[in-house]
Parts: sequence; structure tokens; C-alpha cells
Amino acid sequence: EMFDELQQRGLEPNIITYGALISACGKSGQWEIAQEMFDESESRGLEPNHIMYSAMISAYEKGGQWEDALALFDEMQHRGVEPNIITYNALISACEKGAQWEKALQLFDELQQ
Repeated sequence: EMFDELQQRGLEPNIITYGALISACGKSGQWEIAQEMFDESESRGLEPNHIMYSAMISAYEKGGQWEDALALFDEMQHRGVEPNIITYNALISACEKGAQWEKALQLFDELQQ
């Protein structure tokens, strides 16, 4: 609703707006809507930053979508966006929820290097 209201008032959402929306959707378990917001931001020409990637990976984690979280992490690195501790925490948690222990341990090792 708030997003629609912003647009009706002629205010264009920016990277911060999308990051907040993705995070809010993720925290409420609505990973599909978070994905829509992520995709929409890219279709508007916004380059996702580490905050948006981390928020989306966290949304996947909360939704039990560990494979999507890993795929997005790969995309993030391919685009040259540097992951941070928050990114790794969400990704490790997603792997744990998906019973992907080996991958979780691999990510933990990667984080410590």
C-alpha cells in the first residue's frame, strides 16, 4: 500500500526504498513479493547493491528457498558486488534450513578467509 501511495504522489522509489521493501517483505515471510520488488527495481534500471542482495537472500532464507538464495549469491558475486557478514549469515542460515550442511560449512570457511 505504501509503495503504491508513493507512486501516486509522484515519488519515484530508489535503491533505499526497494531495499526497505524487500527487507520488510522478507521479515513477514513474503519472499515472493520481495522477489517481485527486487525484479522491479532492476527493470527500473537500478543496480542492486549489497544491502538489496542481502535483504533478498534473507527473504529467501525465511521462505525456505535455499537454492534461490545460493543462486542469488552467485549472481551477486558475478556482478562484482561484495558480500558482507549479513549476506553470509543469511546464506548460511538458508543452507542450514535446507539441510545443506556441507555448503554451510564451505560458506563459513569462505567467510573466515
